[in-house]
Amino acid sequence: MNTKLTILYERLSREDERETESISIENQKAFLEDYATQNGFTNLLHLTDDGWSGTRWDRPSYLRLIEEVERGNVANCIVKDMSRIGRDHLRVGLLLEQFRESGVRFIAVNDNVDTDKGMDDFTPFRNIINEWVARDTSRKIRTIFNARTAQGKHVTGALPYGYLHDPNDRQNWLLDEVAAPIVKRIYKSIIEGKTIAKIAEELTKEKVLCPNAHWQNINEATSKGRPSADPYKWSSATIVTITAKQEYMGWKVLNKTTKENYKAKRKPTPKEDLIIFKDMHPVIIDEEMWNVVQRLRETKRSTSKLDGKPNPLTGVLYCADCGQKMYHKKGSTGRENQPHHEYVCSSYRHYSRTCTCHYIRVPVVEDLILRTIQQVSKYVNENEEEFIAKVHENAVIIGEETIKANRKKITTSKRRREEISGLVKKLYETYATGKISEEHFTELINAYSNEQQNIDAETELLNAEIKKFNTESVKADKFIDLVKRHTELAEFTPLLLNEFIEKVVVYEPVKENGKRNQRVDIYLNFIGQFTHPITEELPQEQPKKGSRGRKLRHEMTEEEIQKERERDRERYARKVADKKAKEQAERLAILQGTKYEIKISEEQINKGA
Repeated sequence: MNTKLTILYERLSREDERETESISIENQKAFLEDYATQNGFTNLLHLTDDGWSGTRWDRPSYLRLIEEVERGNVANCIVKDMSRIGRDHLRVGLLLEQFRESGVRFIAVNDNVDTDKGMDDFTPFRNIINEWVARDTSRKIRTIFNARTAQGKHVTGALPYGYLHDPNDRQNWLLDEVAAPIVKRIYKSIIEGKTIAKIAEELTKEKVLCPNAHWQNINEATSKGRPSADPYKWSSATIVTITAKQEYMGWKVLNKTTKENYKAKRKPTPKEDLIIFKDMHPVIIDEEMWNVVQRLRETKRSTSKLDGKPNPLTGVLYCADCGQKMYHKKGSTGRENQPHHEYVCSSYRHYSRTCTCHYIRVPVVEDLILRTIQQVSKYVNENEEEFIAKVHENAVIIGEETIKANRKKITTSKRRREEISGLVKKLYETYATGKISEEHFTELINAYSNEQQNIDAETELLNAEIKKFNTESVKADKFIDLVKRHTELAEFTPLLLNEFIEKVVVYEPVKENGKRNQRVDIYLNFIGQFTHPITEELPQEQPKKGSRGRKLRHEMTEEEIQKERERDRERYARKVADKKAKEQAERLAILQGTKYEIKISEEQINKGA
């Protein structure tokens, strides 16, 4: 008895469904069952890929078909026509060859293809036509989607958590009164210094429905993923996705993914190719909060081994000399009541010789930031008009200096780029005449190409900075709103830090007259730099154990230094002689009583002594 399967394979893509109803999944199943029954095929099994394009070869049911064929469980495979199995003539040809090698009979009913009766000469051309149809359909759909995108219309049913489709027009989004506060809470929690994992843990503990479960609960028709077994389980990936959505600023962001051709997989579109329409739907997160959260998310904060919490200053402090972020050190030093709790330059930490420590204690930075915020806030509240005038004046000065410096750098970069172009031309001529080897030529060409790419990237950044100063005014009014929003400034908090501070630049300390002076530049959000010097008293040095109260080297005269050096040399010479004598005595003791024993005369002993 033959126990092998007869596979009835059906496939329908969205494009096929739009063309005609005659190839619907139900019609395909009924058609194939009638054919199999009339022709005596038994042990039937339906495998269906609904909503899958024929250009995709990762279709679930198709993969199961191949798996059953490789196991030797399939006797026959029947489809309605060749286009159902796929629209890539090369892949279809390889599949037919695999069927032949595995002893599987393949039948495409409407195309009169039956491998038991021999291959039709027209089959390869039919496969090419099927592929051409897929290519032509893909081109038409892409043209329609591009036109809709240019008009500012969505081309998918995807919906960010926090919004609902307008029942009268699905192109419009309405505020979801249940989900929008959760989105605000997530952003605020990040600014308060909470980790992504902590936020997910809190939402799960409070039994807040995750996005997919929420949409399912309110019967919102949207593109959603696989339903979770636990509707209250929030994952870190979900939180990360929410924090990256530009749509929460009221923007309509289109053309977010693209594909090179109809066979390729979709991939994210570069930022410069995104199509953005601002102020298109209700705002959940304002632009400033969104930018602050992105800045915080870009910084990796390692947790302390002592309390398991990251320090909020990480990613805010920068070295003034090398520009690298400062590294937080926290832990035991081996000294009682003196643990590590400071920041140092990360370049210095990685044993770089190009930078120094730039050591600064965390309590000092926190106190300085708090005092700065308090002082500026007080000044704003008491002299609002004067504050606005000074901020605009400083912005104009800084902007002019930056633009001038950037333009100078751009001119230098253009000149160097022209020089490289000339060198490349000469290099080609040298290579053509055989004066340089191919290996050396390739090495130089790659080096010049990389340098040109770096110059182009730097020029683009400099032009963007110039454009920013030309188009954006200083947002002093937004800083004033921030000050009025925070009436309690009694203690340093992560929320206060992230809302007021853009960055803090730390300089190498200088010791003067027993004091440790260190410059710190504080850049406030919206208004820029605020410079404030700090002075930290150095602890009085205690006399070293065993010290006889002698002068320190920098307190001595030149004659005293010379005498001290002579004493050091004599002391070192005695130390070396004692060491040699000890080694000699140990050697003699080992050799004593052996044939290698060394006889030393009384005169040698006295001389050694």
